[in-house]
Amino acid sequence: MKLNKKWMIITTLICLLPIFAGLAVYGKLPEQVPTHFSFDGTPNGWSSKAVAVFGMPCFMAAINLLLYFGLNADPKKKNMGEAMVKISLGVVPVLSVLMSGMTLVNALGYNTNIETVIPLLMGVLFILIGNYLPKTKQSYTMGIKLPWTLNSEENWNRTHRMAGFLWVAGGVVFVAVSLLKICNVWIFAGILAVMVLIPTVYSYLLYKKGI
Repeated sequence: MKLNKKWMIITTLICLLPIFAGLAVYGKLPEQVPTHFSFDGTPNGWSSKAVAVFGMPCFMAAINLLLYFGLNADPKKKNMGEAMVKISLGVVPVLSVLMSGMTLVNALGYNTNIETVIPLLMGVLFILIGNYLPKTKQSYTMGIKLPWTLNSEENWNRTHRMAGFLWVAGGVVFVAVSLLKICNVWIFAGILAVMVLIPTVYSYLLYKKGI
């Protein structure tokens, strides 16, 4: 499976699209633009408008290229499911447009409800990934890459079946707390901890059983 270079070019260009929107409103932007927000939507980090307009899209484009080359260089890339590859390569451009767009809109004085939108989209992403995790085969760049899952195909399959359920459940909780506007750092960290630690421990216990 060789990843399509046209897809790489298209997704990278999408990552850079917010630059044109930034240039269109550049004169209206304040010199310092809020680029980081707390869980209640309060700005707690600022950057120059040049960094906000050019820096974030270029950074996301670089991440997109690294992801593309990483996936394409995987010795087990023939095992990577088409759906998971498309999700992985589609996430970065969407995030670039969304994050840069919301940053510009906030800088212009409009409310984007970022404290609701970001957790909501994360929840949807986790649900999508969770649905496809059980179908993911062994690779070095896709899935839950632990010493025990990479050592045993059976361990990999069982861990991903269980993790798929957890990630869908975690995504549903993320959607719920975002809509209820009760997401905070503790809820965020707690959900992620469950989604990461339980599959890790489960995989290790399977390994100790010889699986």
